[in-house]
This record gives sequence, C-alpha cells and structure tokens, in this order.
Amino acid sequence: MRIVLVTGTGGAGRTTLAAATALAGARRGERALLLTTGSSAPETVLGTPLGADAPTPIAAGLHARRIDPGDRFRQEFLAFQERAGAALDLLGAAPLDEDELTELPGSEDFALLHALRGAHASDDWDLVVVDMPPAAETIRLLALPAQVRRYLRRLLPPERQAARALRPVLAQLAGVPMPAQKLYEAAERWETELAAVQRTIDDPGTSVRLVTEAGPVAAATLRSIRAGLALHGRRTDGLVVNRLLPTGSADPFLAALSGSQQTALKALREEFPDLPVHEVPHLGRDPQGVDELDELLGGPAGETGVDEPAGGPRPDPWAVEDRLATDGILVWRVPLPGAERRGLGLVRRGDEIVVTVGRFRRIRTLPSALRRCTVSGAGLHDGALEIRFTPDPDLWPKSD
Repeated sequence: MRIVLVTGTGGAGRTTLAAATALAGARRGERALLLTTGSSAPETVLGTPLGADAPTPIAAGLHARRIDPGDRFRQEFLAFQERAGAALDLLGAAPLDEDELTELPGSEDFALLHALRGAHASDDWDLVVVDMPPAAETIRLLALPAQVRRYLRRLLPPERQAARALRPVLAQLAGVPMPAQKLYEAAERWETELAAVQRTIDDPGTSVRLVTEAGPVAAATLRSIRAGLALHGRRTDGLVVNRLLPTGSADPFLAALSGSQQTALKALREEFPDLPVHEVPHLGRDPQGVDELDELLGGPAGETGVDEPAGGPRPDPWAVEDRLATDGILVWRVPLPGAERRGLGLVRRGDEIVVTVGRFRRIRTLPSALRRCTVSGAGLHDGALEIRFTPDPDLWPKSD
C-alpha cells in the first residue's frame, strides 16, 4: 500500500490535487481511497456528496470518505464515560448525553489519524490519498502520536505498572475501582492506538507531497516547511506547482503574471534540486467533477508515487557515525534539508536532546552510546545538522 499525504500552503489547491492524485491511481487500475476532513470543498471537487460512515464510490476504482470529527469524539467520550462509570458515580458526577456533546479543539486531528490507521490496516486499498490540513498543521499532526506517547511514558512510567497486581485487592477492599488502575488501563489503550498510528506514519510506503502556487515567497515558505517535515523524519516525495498560466500571451497583464510565475518556478527548482517538481496548468476555472479532474491527470496526478516503497521498515534517518578512531567523537547526523543556521536550536536535557528548526521542535531520546557522552559541538553542513559527542571518561567503558 502507498499512502500519499497531500499538504502545502493555504489556498494552493490541496483538495483538488489530492482528489486528482487518487483518481489517477484508480485510472491505473489501483483501488484508491481519498480521505478528507473537509465538508463542502471535497464534495464540490468530486461532484458527489460524501458519507462519513463508509467510503462513497466516485468512479471505477475510486472511493472517498469524509471524516467526521464530531462523531468520532462522541463515540470516544461515551465509551470513556461508560468505562469510568463506577468512579464517576463515586464522585457524584452526572453523565453527559450524546446529543449534548460537541467536539473539542484537536478532535479533528485524532479523528484523521484514526481513519488513516484504519485505512492502512485494511486490505481494501492499494493507494490511500489524504487531503491534509495546511503544511504547518500537518507537521504538528504527524508529530502528535510520538509526542503523546512521550507524555504518557513520563506521566505513567511503564516500570511503575508492576505494582498493579495489588490494585484489584485494594479495589475489592474499597468496593470501587482504584483510580490509578483506570489510569494505567487507559494509558495502555492509548499506547496501543498511538503505536499503530505511528507505524502507519513511519511505513516506507507513506510520503508527503507539497502543493504550492508559484509566487514570490513560495521558495522561502516551503524551505521552512520541508525542514520541519525532515525534523520529524517525514519523507517528501515531490513538489506540485499549481495553477500555472500559459506562457507567450499577447495580453500584457497575463504575460507579466505568467513571467512572474516562471521566475518563481525557476527559484523552486533551484531551491529543491533533489525533489521532482511537477507543473499543473491553470484550467481557467476550479475543477468540479471527475471529468474535469481528468484534465489534470497529465501532470503530477499521474505520478502518485513513482518510487515504489522499499520493503521492510524505513531506517531511522538520524544516523550515528563512529569517528572515535580518527577524531575521538561520535556524530549524530540529522537530515534537515532547507534548514537555516539562524533558526536552529539545540538543548540537551538528561538523556534527551531537543532540536528546534524555526517554529518546529522535536525531542529525541539519545541512543545508549550517546548517553555516556557530552555534547561537544554542532554544525549545519550540506543540509544536515551534525551533533558532535565526546565520550565522558567517567561513563565510557575503559579498555584494558
């Protein structure tokens, strides 16, 4: 299975290109699914009302599903309320009814991740295309499972769960379930769910595709976005430049606008020489319906993943290089294409390292060998942050 996460700058046509990408897969004979959280825009683009309960047939081989975060939130809240019923009764709490529940901020993120995990676990699809939020939100959303799992480990350390064997006895004596037991049970369920989502995101067949328009600030904006994606280990498989006007127009206004787009397009190709840059022409209108989406299939939509996913798990891009014999150091190399020195931050906190790239931040646990070292320097070289570690004589194994 291939999963293509389509994101980019706001208003660049992410939904249209996501739909066209899924349609292209169906035209090639793949079983394609489009996932979207939008309400009206995807239905306008596809020309078909979408259901939230099950995928809606759109064309031969293509289905689409609209994710309903409100419904997902209500289901989860009611299930939690039922599991915690005894404890809530003890506190004198009044249960909430389904018809008075409205989703909280952040519910859409968890609903999308849950739907993505479900599609990945299914054997029904060869290609899943996801109409993601704008790029900055997408980066934070894809980082969410790892961040929440880290919080759970800090707040409810697994090694402390050994004492749970005593809790059923205490619960019988008290006559009510012990709160700590419920906490650990909930943490286990969340860990299982989040780990499955993480496997989906980290799958070698999952990639991110960026959509933009050709404007004067496109290169600078996407540079920051790509660095943020790389910080969290997300693979970018291509850049789609949407709504390009034809060149050579006799109209001075259109000729000037087209010339500006071509200048921006050249800057994008120079900024991202290692990425395929696909051009999508402006149709003079916003595509609506499968027939009009077909007009885009000669462009990037026909290339939904030209590089087939490699077998096996994707290697961790944060590689440790052993230079002990030559330089007496270990180097942790973090690929950060597009990153700039002025936006970088690096802090060590115990056995963790905090890396900041612009407005994005990631916390990683140090590999065991690096925990016995001190950070002796760092530098940005050829699109990668190289963090130098020197062995601590008091902690490093001594050779005879």
